[in-house]
Amino acid sequence: MNQTKRKHRVAPPAGPDKWEVRCGNNDAGKGWDQLCQAEPANTRWAWEQMSSEPAPSPPTTRHHRMKGSLSTRTFEGRTLPQWQLEVTGAARVWYLLDEERSTVWIVHAGPSHPKSTE
Repeated sequence: MNQTKRKHRVAPPAGPDKWEVRCGNNDAGKGWDQLCQAEPANTRWAWEQMSSEPAPSPPTTRHHRMKGSLSTRTFEGRTLPQWQLEVTGAARVWYLLDEERSTVWIVHAGPSHPKSTE
C-alpha cells in the first residue's frame, strides 16, 4: 500500500456499509486528480455514488454497468464487473466492482470519453 505523503490529499476510510474507493492504476489516479480540479462538485457526487451505491438498482443513464466486451475486466487475476459514471457531459469514471473486498477500483477517470468507446 502506498503511504500518504506530505501535501497529498487525505481520503477518509470507508464508513459502515460503505465501499472503499481506490485507483486501480496510475493513469486513473492522475485522471481523478484532473476531475477533482476541473469539476469538484460533480466529482464529489461521483465519489459518493461509488462509496455508497456502486451498483444502483435500477441503473440510471448517468450510472450504469458497461455493456458488451466492456462489461467486465480482469483485475489482479479476477474478472470483475465494470461500471461507468458520467461525471459531466463528457467526463467519465470507469470502475470495477469488487464485492469480495467491498472495494471499487477506478480504472479510468478523465474529462473525456475513453477512446475504447469511440
